[in-house]
Amino acid sequence: MHRILVSDKLGQPGILQLEQEKSCQHEVNLDLTQEQLIKIIPSYDALIIRSGTQVTESVLKAGKNLKVVGRAGIGVDNVDVKAASQAGVIVMNTPQANSVATAEHTFTSLLAVCRHTAPAHASLLAGEWSRSLFTGTQLYKKTLGLIGFGRIARLVAQRAKAFEMRVVAHDPYVSAEVGQEIGVELLDLEELLSLSDMVSLHTGMSAETANIVNADSLGKMKDGVIIINPSRGKLVDEFALAEAIRSGKVKGAALDVYRSEPPDASHPLIGLPGVLHTPHLGASTEEAQRDVAQQIVSQVVDALNERDFKNSVNMPFSAGPNFSEIEPFMSLASKMGALQFHMADSPIRKIELEIKGDALESLAKPVATGLLKGLLENVSSEVVNYINAPEVAHELGIEVSQSIGLSGSDYANLMSCRVEWEGGQRTISGTLLGGEHPRIVEVSSYRIDVEPQGNMLIMMNKDVPGVIGEVGTLLGKHGVNIAEWRLGRAEKGDHALAMINLDSDLTDQTLAEIRALPAILKVLLVKL
Repeated sequence: MHRILVSDKLGQPGILQLEQEKSCQHEVNLDLTQEQLIKIIPSYDALIIRSGTQVTESVLKAGKNLKVVGRAGIGVDNVDVKAASQAGVIVMNTPQANSVATAEHTFTSLLAVCRHTAPAHASLLAGEWSRSLFTGTQLYKKTLGLIGFGRIARLVAQRAKAFEMRVVAHDPYVSAEVGQEIGVELLDLEELLSLSDMVSLHTGMSAETANIVNADSLGKMKDGVIIINPSRGKLVDEFALAEAIRSGKVKGAALDVYRSEPPDASHPLIGLPGVLHTPHLGASTEEAQRDVAQQIVSQVVDALNERDFKNSVNMPFSAGPNFSEIEPFMSLASKMGALQFHMADSPIRKIELEIKGDALESLAKPVATGLLKGLLENVSSEVVNYINAPEVAHELGIEVSQSIGLSGSDYANLMSCRVEWEGGQRTISGTLLGGEHPRIVEVSSYRIDVEPQGNMLIMMNKDVPGVIGEVGTLLGKHGVNIAEWRLGRAEKGDHALAMINLDSDLTDQTLAEIRALPAILKVLLVKL
């Protein structure tokens, strides 16, 4: 009989579900100190928490019988996930339980902005009757543009269809066929911006999507556009949006998320007429909280009984294998996937994987899921983890297969990944030196030996004298220290590939100066 400890307040439906579960016993013990939790945790097989309990390395070490930590909600910042993985403890959350709530809040915000609900209410409370000031905009026959087309965006699209809106979407990692299934046309970003009467943001946060709503993109939108952001605060240049609202370019906006939460009094959009603000309420419904409680109970019970490991944020495994031996290979694969994403010239459509060596022969699935996780967590607006990465790849129409002959390297244990996009392909190979030190050893025809870690400057340049000196001098001028510089070239005098580990981040200005050097063909900064 498995024992489950609930250490934070859980919705009553979840408690009732635990009471009916025959394979487990549960105890509710709230407001425990760290010392108290460490003392009692050895008696339990699973721990269910919300945001209040801190699951530290000390708690995990004390939990000799602990197999699962279930977080009722999305964020796992209060769990030491690395320590949990090392201890063989599965950590899971409930990223999908609030999808409907967030979609409905998106539509609530859209309607409220279009019909001036909040200012009209405030006016009436002030004793005014100013109907002419609050003439609204109807949704019927308007075009709604969705930036990102994951699960929540698709729910928004379905609701918009009920209002007889035209819905278009931009998501370079979703095929047109996916949109056609629910009557949504997939467009490039500039076309979406020019056509949309309302724009709603539903994309993941990455270097490519940061400030996707900025002065330039706002200028490409229709005059009088309405913007909704229920997704990530850093998708919006808040100062540029404020200026567009003041100028009349943007008619109105609704924000549920902010670059810094809670926003302070100096926020450029707070208090600005035409802007509706809510304090990150997307998931705040009774139903979402009920679903969170029931889903985490179901997931924890399934994991304890080894039936399923849905929504695990670290590697799920069957009884027996030592996760500490698997995790380094998965971590390297994840970084290879991230590199492939950042280095690709357009959305990746096909992935081939080859693994060689005795240490890897039984790890095809863990390596593949690690690879997909690293690639897709930069693409999808949904939470991507080792469990759902293959499913997300399938939803995006990305083909994944095993292959042979991808690399000519002769390392004893080697994983190679070739990706294809429209008009190009690239192979990256990696290994663990001594079974523990991750290295990238091959990028297509370039032999190289680099640690995939931290801030990495990746450059393609002409193989001519002086490039290292010029780039090094420029970095030094900006106070950026080089930790390691690795260089590979296919043929003398042709092109060279440099992968440079840096001790600090680079500013856009520094990158621009490097890019302007005559010998530089391509440069990008990747954070691993």
